[in-house]
Amino acid sequence: MLTQFYQDLIAQAEAITADEPNLIANLANLSALVYDQLDNVNWAGFYLTEGEDTLVLGPFQGKVACIRIAFGSGVCGTAAATQETQLVADVHAFAGHIACDAASESEVVVPIIVADKVVAVLDIDSPSQGRFSESDAAGLTALGKVIEKLQWQRS
Repeated sequence: MLTQFYQDLIAQAEAITADEPNLIANLANLSALVYDQLDNVNWAGFYLTEGEDTLVLGPFQGKVACIRIAFGSGVCGTAAATQETQLVADVHAFAGHIACDAASESEVVVPIIVADKVVAVLDIDSPSQGRFSESDAAGLTALGKVIEKLQWQRS
């Protein structure tokens, strides 16, 4: 069962995206919501799938970030390749970690899957090791299910 915090976060996410069909506007607001509501995070945002095996920077909150990440590379690319949420207590111990921001110490990445394909990942970083718990991973994965219901057709 989700904690009250994540139940509330999901309710807010549903409310701010309910009547808006524009994907980028929704992702921008969702990244701001996550960044604002989660304590002790230094980056929250999306990488969008381009082609068959590349993630490209999308809407986010935080410092300048890496622009392109290959599926299978780093935490984001691993989430995209495996289609599984990645919970990393110490990014420096993660083989192949991509250090976009040297201040990041822990990370959780949720793949956004539509029609059995990863269309994006939700990436959240913290400057503290061990910041994210299994409860956070479950809550953010549930948020990902809400994000999957957005209109993913981009023109």
